[in-house]
Formats: sequence, structure tokens, C-alpha cells
Amino acid sequence: MSTRVTLKDVAIRAGVSYQTVSKVLNGTATVTPETKELIQQVVDQLGYRTNITARNLRIRASHLIGYSWKPEPPDRANPILDQFLTSTVEAAEAVGYHILLFPSHNVADEVETYRNLVRTGRVDGVIVTSTNYDDRRIRLLQELNFPFVAFGRANPEWSFAYVDVDGRAGTRAATEHLLEQGHVRIGLLTWPEGSRVGTARQNGYFEALSKAGIVIDPAWVIRGTGDFETGRRSTNALLDLPEAQRPTAVVAVDDHLAMGAMQTAQQAGLLIGQAFGVTGFDDTPGIQHLTPPLTSVRQPIWQVGQLIVKLLIELIQGKPLENAQINLPPRLIVRQSSLRR
Repeated sequence: MSTRVTLKDVAIRAGVSYQTVSKVLNGTATVTPETKELIQQVVDQLGYRTNITARNLRIRASHLIGYSWKPEPPDRANPILDQFLTSTVEAAEAVGYHILLFPSHNVADEVETYRNLVRTGRVDGVIVTSTNYDDRRIRLLQELNFPFVAFGRANPEWSFAYVDVDGRAGTRAATEHLLEQGHVRIGLLTWPEGSRVGTARQNGYFEALSKAGIVIDPAWVIRGTGDFETGRRSTNALLDLPEAQRPTAVVAVDDHLAMGAMQTAQQAGLLIGQAFGVTGFDDTPGIQHLTPPLTSVRQPIWQVGQLIVKLLIELIQGKPLENAQINLPPRLIVRQSSLRR
């Protein structure tokens, strides 16, 4: 039977004092980056973990759930995030837990945050969002065997608890809707390569057009950041194509791109819906008040937040999960921006 690794074991291997190791792991040490990195390497090599079980026996668990996210710029609201947070907070409080928020600006910051949260036992579990391929946060939490549930998937071969929305089905429905309206040249405004969510959404577009027997012109697919100005520039590029090649509609992987597309098409003298169809994704609150109202794919965000907390509480309590991987269907909300009649 192996002996549990202690702080003293880490201190001896790293050649520093017991107190220095303790302060580094608690995030209160003022040491050089080299010393901090050395201690973290030794911790990982020896497999040291804070004795959370003993700590929880003393304080009867923290009843806190950690959640770190990348804040939006001050001039850009994120109502989808607000809805998600409200849902998770409500679901957690209903069972005696609270959400502890940690804003961060990059994945490296989040990895360090999660590492410290696990070592110090300040939270009982973690919610991970904005997941991507080879996600370092998920890999760390799996290695530490710490309770977490993700909003989104990562590598297909990784097994962990998640709740996701079928983005491929969403853009497939939007593209099929435009096909039903009589469009055969349909553009795609999508994110840069390497985005797991973006890849899923764009695959729905490819799938729908392929099923309809339409050969996709590479000029129809334009990548860029998900913002209004990118939507404007991308649509300008589409409208500058020769008439026989020019799309008569666009599918956008988010509503900001779609709104930029609408403005550019309107400025070009095109009637949105009748002459140029536009669909978005997220069904952002307020888009129903645009002129014309924007067709968009609605994600069941409230349900996602509720399910994530439910699964996480079950993991924290050591209960077996009946369904640890949930993929929810989105819903296409059709409005005038995509209707020809």
C-alpha cells in the first residue's frame, strides 16, 4: 500500500522549506517564477494532492462550484452568458451550493486557477465552458480526478461529463431552410479554423448543401472573428463576386456576423429576405426587433445550465451518472430575414 505524499516530501525533493511549498500552493508566496515552476513540477511528479477529504471533514465541504470565463469587452454585452450564469446560479442555490466566479483572459490563466482551486480545496467542483480540441483545462482536471462538467466537448477520445448543443444540426437546419426558400448559392460566415464549435456549425452547412447536390464554391466560405464588422466585410466580399457566382443568402455561425451581413446587404440596396436571405446563430435577445427581424438558431441555454449543475452535484456526491454526455438539439426560429415571401 503506497504512502500518501506530503508537503514535506515535496519540500525535500524541491530543496525548499515546508512553509515555501505551502505558500506556493496557496497562492500567497512571493518567490521567483523559477522556484514556483520547480515546486509545481515536483508536485506533479510526486502526485501530491491537498487532503481535501480531511479538510472537508473539518469544514463540511465548501459548497462552492468554481467557474472561470473570459469577460467580454466593456462595450459588448453577452446576454447568452448572462442567461447561462443565471441558470447555473439558480440551480446551484436550489441544492445549497453557490457559484464562485473567476474571470480570466486566457486558457493558461484558467489552468493555473483550477490547479490552485483543487490543491487548496476551495471548491467542490468546477464548470468548464468554451471548450476546444486538446483543452488543457479538461486534461488537467482529468489528471487530478477532480469533479467537473463541461459545456461542450473536446477530443472525441476523451471521456468526461458534458452538456452540449448540437451546432451541426443548427446550421444544417438553417441551410435547409434557405434551400427551401429557393436559394442555391448560399454563403457561410464562420470563425477561424481550429474552433471546435465553429467546425461543428460549419459542418452542418456543408452537410446540407452536399445532401442537396450543390457543389460548394470555396469563395462562398469566409472566415473571421465573430463580430459585426467582420460580418460587414465578409458580406462585401461575397457581394463583390461575379453575378453568376454571387450568393443570394448567407448562413452565419453567430448573430453578430449575421447582423453585419444584413447591414451590408441593405446598404447595397438589397431587400433582406426577398432578395438576400440571412440566418444567424444564438437567437440573441433583441434580434427580433431588427428590421427585418433576424432568423436564428436558438440554443437551450437555460436547460444547459440546469443540467450541468445537476450532473456536477451528482459527481461531487459520488453518485453514478446515468447519462454523463448530453447533446441537446437547438431550434431554428424563422423570422423575416430569411423569408422570400
